[in-house]
Amino acid sequence: MKPEFDSSLLRSLRGRDEMLQRSVYSAMQATATYFGHPHLHSGRGIRRLGTNLYECRAGLDLRILFYRQDDRLVFTFAGTHDEIKAYLKNR
Repeated sequence: MKPEFDSSLLRSLRGRDEMLQRSVYSAMQATATYFGHPHLHSGRGIRRLGTNLYECRAGLDLRILFYRQDDRLVFTFAGTHDEIKAYLKNR
């Protein structure tokens, strides 16, 4: 799988520290590598949230939303549990 991101992910990361942004990038790479291999991705905390909507962990407090599109994983939002809930409620 190939990781991609859209502009809403960049907006959600704006103003956050560089180390957190690096952990998001690292989590995106690992998730794209292990997606579809449940025994390998257990440490990433990948969870299915809807028909084609997933989340993964990028740290203790940070989650990333993504969906699958053909051979790509498109990452759309990064935030805390509460920020993810609010994002999903308002989209």
